[in-house]
Amino acid sequence: MTERTIVGLRAQDPISQAGVASQLRARPEVMLTGFNEGELTPQVVVVVVDVIDEEALRMLRAIQRGGTARGVLVATEIDEQKLVSAAECGVAGVVRRAEATPDHLVRVIVSVAKGEGHVPADLLGRLLEQVGRLQGQVLGPRGLHFTGLSSREMDVLRLIAEGYDTAEIATKLAYSERTIKNVLHAVMTRLQLRNRSHAVAYALRQGLI
Repeated sequence: MTERTIVGLRAQDPISQAGVASQLRARPEVMLTGFNEGELTPQVVVVVVDVIDEEALRMLRAIQRGGTARGVLVATEIDEQKLVSAAECGVAGVVRRAEATPDHLVRVIVSVAKGEGHVPADLLGRLLEQVGRLQGQVLGPRGLHFTGLSSREMDVLRLIAEGYDTAEIATKLAYSERTIKNVLHAVMTRLQLRNRSHAVAYALRQGLI
């Protein structure tokens, strides 16, 4: 028997939650699990929404922060700009709600669990164009790529967001206070962040915390 993919499910409304759950429970390829202590850790988390709004992105960021599970987004409305935002939150598979038959959804879940990705074919070309524009018009002129920040810069921003001061961050990361100040100044200058609060807001938007 083929090993089953362990799947978590999050939906913005109880009807969607119950409907998708009933479809998945009937499939031998997947095993539905919750998020409670003692339950199996999901390999893939399916998120069901109408539109990719800020609430949906917060849900995706929480999943990204929560562990190693990969995300599959099922949405009624999808455009390339929102798709980029979802990708920044770690989504590996995207399915239009109208196309989310049990067979298709399970195929996407299994492929994502194997490390593959899925985007509706008609959106893929527009997504690549959007990515190219973002790199050429926004990131490139600032000397950035899609990683945007180095590991050290992300660590500093994350700790600032958690409320640590410069001395505490220096101790935690084993750098001098001067180095931490230089890193923070460089990030704020490059990303045009006005102050530490603005830096925290940026970290939240990027899913760093």
